[in-house]
Amino acid sequence: MAIRGAIFLVGPMGAGKSTIGKLLAESLNRDFRDADREIEERSGVDIPWIFDMEGEAGFREREAAMLAELADASNVVVSTGGGAVLKEENRKLMLAKGTVIYLKTSVEEQVRRTARDRKRPLLRQGNPEQTLRNLMAQREPLYEEVADVVVLTDLRSPKSVVQELCQRLQEEDPILSS
Repeated sequence: MAIRGAIFLVGPMGAGKSTIGKLLAESLNRDFRDADREIEERSGVDIPWIFDMEGEAGFREREAAMLAELADASNVVVSTGGGAVLKEENRKLMLAKGTVIYLKTSVEEQVRRTARDRKRPLLRQGNPEQTLRNLMAQREPLYEEVADVVVLTDLRSPKSVVQELCQRLQEEDPILSS
């Protein structure tokens, strides 16, 4: 499979997009950009603050603008936020400008990986596991819709996921796992 443009990593929170993205970028000699970190650096405030002050809709507008900017760089691996696929314009942009990799993980693994993380606005209230289940029910069809490649991350080291991705990206016609 020929890699088209930027490489976008999509998937739920806790799937490993940032960690795997850094390693993948290094393996492919590309730059790495985390869309959420870019938003924080440019705005001077963290994501929870943006959610508190502007709501999710305000954050999603910032996210769409950032993805549009990052999509113009062809030699980059971009870690997107878990909800980036919610906006149709983002899905169209990623499909048109790059190669999309869905890092798939179970809700149980997400719960384990996010248990101590207090910087995730959508998990700060209510039952985090139920929130993650609800988000997955809404977002998984969208992750699947945009994915050129799907790779499971449960119970795997980031390094093993990157090795699989590098191999599959170099294959002529990768078999998409689900």
